[in-house]
Amino acid sequence: MDLTEGVGESSSPPRGFGSFSNYDVRNDVYNRLTEIGTGETVSNPEFRELLDAHFNRLPASYGLDVNMDRVEDVLLHQKLLSKAQDPEERPVYHIRFLENLCNRADGDYDGQFSSTMSIPQPPSDEDNESVMLLHKRTKDCAVDFEPCSKLEDLNLDVRKDMKRKSLTENFCARQDVSSVPIHEVIFSTVDKPKLLSQLSALLSDIGLNIREAHVFSTTDGYSLDVFVVDGWPTEDTDDLYKAMEKAVARHEGSWSGSSHGRCAANKGSAGQAKIGDWEIDRRLLKIEERIAFGSCGDLYRGNYLGQDVAVKVLRSERLNAAVEEEFTQEVAILREVHHRNVVRFIGACTKFPHLCIVTEYMPGGSLYDYLHKNHNVLKLSQLLKFGIDVCKGMNYLHQNNIIHRDLKTANLLMDTHNVVKVADFGVARFQNQEGVMTAETGTYRWMAPEVINHQPYDQKADVFSFAIVLWELVTAKIPYDNMTPLQAALGVRQGLRPDLPENTHPKLLELMQRCWEAVPNNRPSFSEITAELETLLPEVEETIVAVNGS
Repeated sequence: MDLTEGVGESSSPPRGFGSFSNYDVRNDVYNRLTEIGTGETVSNPEFRELLDAHFNRLPASYGLDVNMDRVEDVLLHQKLLSKAQDPEERPVYHIRFLENLCNRADGDYDGQFSSTMSIPQPPSDEDNESVMLLHKRTKDCAVDFEPCSKLEDLNLDVRKDMKRKSLTENFCARQDVSSVPIHEVIFSTVDKPKLLSQLSALLSDIGLNIREAHVFSTTDGYSLDVFVVDGWPTEDTDDLYKAMEKAVARHEGSWSGSSHGRCAANKGSAGQAKIGDWEIDRRLLKIEERIAFGSCGDLYRGNYLGQDVAVKVLRSERLNAAVEEEFTQEVAILREVHHRNVVRFIGACTKFPHLCIVTEYMPGGSLYDYLHKNHNVLKLSQLLKFGIDVCKGMNYLHQNNIIHRDLKTANLLMDTHNVVKVADFGVARFQNQEGVMTAETGTYRWMAPEVINHQPYDQKADVFSFAIVLWELVTAKIPYDNMTPLQAALGVRQGLRPDLPENTHPKLLELMQRCWEAVPNNRPSFSEITAELETLLPEVEETIVAVNGS
C-alpha cells in the first residue's frame, strides 16, 4: 500500500479562470446555465443548492477545470455521479466525439499544436498514479509534455476550442496527413485503489490510447474520470458504445467496491484456518505517533508486548474488496518470509473493522527519506553495502517465488545498524499464483516498461526497479524529477532512462544499464547482481585504504 503522493504544477493558469476562487467559478457556472436556460435551471427552484452540493463533493480543482464554452458538462457530470449510486448501473460511462487531429503520413502527430506545452515543476512526493498527455512532434524534435498533477487533483486541458479544430481541418486539407478522431470517455463508479489502472486497462482492451485525463474523487467515495482518447477509427460513437459495453462485461463484478464489506481474511473456512499464533490481540497493541499516511491506511509507530513495532492500520471507511484482498495477500507473504534483509513480520489483526499489520520497527527510516529529505550523499562503499543488502533480500524473495512489484527507496528501510531491509508487500505476489499479473502495479518512476505496457512480466520487473534504485543511490536524486510520475512512465515505455551520472564507477554504470534493459531476459538475476557488487566492494575498500595510506 503506497503511503506518499505528489503534485505537479502548470506554467499557465487553468482554463480561462486565472486566479478565480472556487466560489467565483461556481457563480459563473450558475449564471451561464441560467442564461442558457436549461431545463434544470428553469424548472427546479433548488437548482443552485444542488449545484453547490455538486461542487462541494469534488476537489477545488474541479471548478477550475470547467470549460465555460461547455458549461453544460457540469450537468452531465451531476447525472453520471447520481446514476453511479446505483450498483446495478456501475460503471456509468458517457462517450462523445470531440474533434479530429492531423496524423502525418510518417505516423507522427503534427507538432504545431504542442508548441506551447511546458514541462511541469517536480512533484513533491512519489507514489500517486497521475495521468498526462504526450504530444509527438516531428522526428527530429524533442517531446513536449502536457502539465499534469496528482491523481485526485488533475487539471489538464481536455477540450480544445473551435478555432483549434478549424485550424486542424484546414491544415489536414493542405498537408499529406490523415484525420485522427479524438473522443472523450467519462466514467463514474465507486472510487477505490488502482481504479485508474482498471480503467486504463479497459480502454486499452478496445484499442484506445489515453491522450489526456482528469481524475476526481468525491468526498463520499465516488470517482469522476474524464479520458480523452484516440484509436477509434470513426467519429461515430455507436460502435464504440457497443465495444465499451462488451469490455465492461468482461470485467463484471469488479466495479462495486463495497466500502463496508467483511475482511477477505475472515471469509470462508480457508481464511479462518490460516489464523494462528500470528493473530494480534488489538488490546495488547499500543498505537503511538503516525509516521506515514496514504489513501487507504496509515503507518504508526507502536508497542506490542514491550517491543517497538510499526503498525500499518487500514481505514475502515476505505475498505473494499480490492483493499481487503491486498491486505490478505500481504499477510500471506509476510508469514512466509524470514531473512535478515526482509522486514520481520510480527503479526496482524484480521478482525473487521480493526485491520492492521504489525512488523518490526525500523528506526533508520527509509532510504528515500535518507537520500531526499535528509540530503545524504552516499560514499561508494556505503552505497555498495546498501545495494548488497537490497539484492540479498530480493534474491531471497525470488528464490521463494515472490515478486515484490513495488521496489523503490521508500520501501527499503534501515535498522539501527544501517542494515537495509525490503518492506511493504502490499502488492507483492507469489510467482506461481494463478491468474494474469496485474498491469501498472507499483510506482511509476520505478516501474518496468513491460508492466507499464500491460505485457506479461515476471521477477525481472523487480530487477528493472532495482536499476532505478541503484541510480538513485548513486545520484541522490529523484528519478525523472522534472516530470510527473506518468510522464516518466510513458517516457520509459518509449525507451527513456535516467541520465547516466558522471564520475561514477564504470562497473556500476554498466550494471545499471544491464538491469534496465528493455528486454527482461537480458537483465541479470539478483544472485548475479549480488555477486558482482560483493566482488566490487573489497576492491573499492582497498582503493580507499591505499588512498588514505598515501
